[in-house]
Parts: sequence; C-alpha cells; structure tokens
Amino acid sequence: MKAILVGLGSAGFSWYKRLRDQGMLLAVVEADPAMKEKMEDDPFPFYTSLEDALDREKADFLVNVTSPAAHTPVNLAAFDKGLPVLCEKPISFRYEESLAVVARAEKDGIPFMIAENYRHFPSVRKLKEMLGQGTIGDVSSVDVKFARYHRVQRKYPVSVLDDIGVHHMDMLRYFTGREGKAVQARLFAPIGAWQEEGAVIAANAIIEMAGGIAANYSATIASRGPMTPWYGDWRIEGERGALLLENGIITIYRDGETEQIREFPSIPTSDPLTEFLASLRDGRESETSATDYLKTQALVYYTNVAAGTGQRTRIEPDRGQGKDLQGFISATDQGQPRNNR
Repeated sequence: MKAILVGLGSAGFSWYKRLRDQGMLLAVVEADPAMKEKMEDDPFPFYTSLEDALDREKADFLVNVTSPAAHTPVNLAAFDKGLPVLCEKPISFRYEESLAVVARAEKDGIPFMIAENYRHFPSVRKLKEMLGQGTIGDVSSVDVKFARYHRVQRKYPVSVLDDIGVHHMDMLRYFTGREGKAVQARLFAPIGAWQEEGAVIAANAIIEMAGGIAANYSATIASRGPMTPWYGDWRIEGERGALLLENGIITIYRDGETEQIREFPSIPTSDPLTEFLASLRDGRESETSATDYLKTQALVYYTNVAAGTGQRTRIEPDRGQGKDLQGFISATDQGQPRNNR
C-alpha cells in the first residue's frame, strides 16, 4: 500500500517519517517549497500542486495533514480520484460542511477515516475492555476533567472544544457505547486567562447520553495548576463500583476494595494508521470512520449551540444529504493544500 502525504508541517512531518519508515510513502504534496528541506536527501517526489500529484502518482490512499481550512478541498480532490482518505481531525470546523463532505464520500463508497488517536492509548483501550467485561456493571455516570495551559498562535482561534474536547467527546462515546441525546453548557474565559476574539478557553457541560447515562465535562486550556493528561482524568460510576483513569493509571473501586492497574501488557498495539489499513484490507468500515466521527462532532457542535442559547439542547445529528459542497469551497482553494500545520 502506497500513500500520497499532503502537508509537511509539524504534524505532517511525523506522518512523513512513519510512512517513510514503513515503506508506504509514495509522494509528498506541500504548498511551501521551502518545506522540502525537511526531506533532506530522501528520493520521494515532491509536489506543490495536489492536482499534479494525483494525476501523476498511482497511490492506494491519501493522508491529509493540512490545516483544517484546507481539509475539504484536499479530501474532495482525493474522492474525485476514488482514493481512500485518512484525515487528521477535524473533517471541518464547520459542522454543516463536515456533513456534506461525509455524504460525498458515502455516495461513492469511498473509505474515509479520521485519525482519532486518543482512543488508541493502552490505558484507554484497557478501560474500555473492563467496561465491556462488566467490571462495574452498567455505567450510570461519567465525570471528565481536562486542565492544561495551552496557548498557541494559529491562523484560527483555538477552541478547547473543537481543538481538544473533540477527543474527549470521542472517548465518551467510546467508553459508554452510547450517543448523546441532549446537552447544557457554558463556555467562558476564566479570570486571568488571555483574551482572544473567537477563542474558547474553558467549558463546562452536562451531557445526557442514551440509556440515562449522565456525563459532566469540565475543560480548560488556561490552567495554572497541576495538568491532566491530554486525554483528561476520568471517573466512571457503575451499578457495582467505579473506575478511575488518572495520569495513565486505572483504579478499580468495588465491593469495598481498591485495585490499581499501571501496566497494560495484554492490550494489543493500536494506532489510527494500523486500523485504517486493516479496514481497507478487510473491506469494512474503520473504527473512527468519518461517518462515525460525525456523531462525535455532533456532541461538540450541539455543546457550542447550547452554550450560545443557555438552554438544554437536544442533539439531533443530520446525515447532511443534499448539502451543497460548493457553498463551502472557494474556487481558489479547490485542491490546494494551504496553511499547513
């Protein structure tokens, strides 16, 4: 299997090394010619035009690691060639656009996966396994806390929900096996945090999941105190006990006893690329397909909506059939991977 990699920024270069070292890299597309220096003497073809790369190279799939603003034109150009796509999150920061892009891939049956990596961490996989085995019985409630200091300079305002919280929303769906039904939320800038137009620095949300599961979510990217892991700290209550995931350690509370699990040797190595390739080989939908990711993005989208209205808001995902993609894409952006990470 050979891939065209689009984007050679910081995240793109990590993908570059992975694909190169596993013998899967066919060619690189990067709008900034200066980025070619990162490749040193590696012999892979380098293009500044995605259209040229797609016309000249016979790839099996495409890896999209451009900036979010460029995701849609790159993905659509690959779909036009019938190429499966593994794309960094998000599909788009605009929910309506994401719906339309996924509908386009589904229409032609093109495999399309989002590289949602948090659920592949060994401790996360182990916790999911324990929940599936009924270690604490049926889940009743979930508490998630995320606290980091994460101020970055980007061409778009950073949102704790869209940028990082989307990972936690995916983990919430993954752990519970349920979908969101309704949400109440507040987005704010804590006292002492920086002020940036359009930025979402902190969030509190109460999320009602199917089956009566209640989830409390608290997140900030302006913390001055102890930091949680990027995937947060989790407390999951069940009818027969509780499971905590804190700093990579799982603690079991059950029948008046406590047990900790610090190592996870029984958990197979897992990552988005391996899962994507396996799904192509097996002819099945990938674990974090774009179709599935829409349900995660719906949680983020409706949390933003609920915060704006101040009201409890029902989560009503739309399949997006019939959306006009051209309304989201300017002619100058078509097929051009710009503003790479």
